[in-house]
Amino acid sequence: MALASAPEYQGALGSALSVNSSYDEVLAKATEQQQRSLLEYARAGLAIAEANRRLGRVEAAERAWRESYRAARRAGDSGAMAWALWSGGTLARQCGRLALARRWLSAAAALAERGGDRVARGYALAGLAETGRIQGDYAAVTELHEQLLAEARKYGEARHIVWALEGIAQMHRNTGAYDTALAMFEEAAEIARNADDARGHAWALRGVADVVSVRGGTRQALVLLSEAEAVCRSMRLDSALAYNHKMQGNVLFRAGRYEEAEEAYAGALEEFRAIREPRGEALSRLGLVKSRSRMGAPDAQIGAELDELEATFERIGLHHAREMVIAFRDGMAP
Repeated sequence: MALASAPEYQGALGSALSVNSSYDEVLAKATEQQQRSLLEYARAGLAIAEANRRLGRVEAAERAWRESYRAARRAGDSGAMAWALWSGGTLARQCGRLALARRWLSAAAALAERGGDRVARGYALAGLAETGRIQGDYAAVTELHEQLLAEARKYGEARHIVWALEGIAQMHRNTGAYDTALAMFEEAAEIARNADDARGHAWALRGVADVVSVRGGTRQALVLLSEAEAVCRSMRLDSALAYNHKMQGNVLFRAGRYEEAEEAYAGALEEFRAIREPRGEALSRLGLVKSRSRMGAPDAQIGAELDELEATFERIGLHHAREMVIAFRDGMAP
């Protein structure tokens, strides 16, 4: 299988950048490339939007994808328009605006199909699938995940294979099919490593650590997360790093190490706030509440915080997370 590619780096940027390029390098080369032509302006704007999104610079990412879309529209390039909308939809999901994410991603898929850009269509559909998955709508998106995995395997697109495997594995993990989830996370980690996809490898290691932890392998899980953390830091993957730290909290919580878990969740919470990612922020808050409950915080205080979190998850549209709140509150009942 070929090395992982980054199709969001298009035109001349495609040969100048790799999936593991630093975001500082992406921003520098893309800004320079914007001077070339209208279409190159659109393509470079996409790269700038994605680099800023992954660094948590929401306003800069929003400006860049919109400028990319407008330039692509003036150039009459449906594919470039689709990629810009994909970036906008991905940013909207990251910011917890899930209905808007579905709107932009659906429009991206339609434009990509009209323009004959198979990869852009696949990424847009993947974005829709992931949006449904993080909401907990597994029945609605499982088939789409499987379809996208089959397409990625057919074309040998390592990065997309890794994404699809991780998404399907997460659904299996959340429904208790741990053997299947572990096998798929491990396959994703191996493919990502062989394809030199550092970001995909870090996310896959996080998934492996999660399942290993559920089965009692605390030490192994923390080692895996430390390995993934080093990748996140070296590539400045701020969002992935925050989710890594939240997972460290999960692992420590399951092991009954509540004070350490509280510290990990608190750190993750600050990181999510810094990059303005409300989903991760709310999940970290849930971890903090659960840890404090186990350390003896008053039930009335914990109950009030859980009520607030349930309303937050309901507002964002995170059905699975809301169910976790309800399950924990039910477990507190005498």
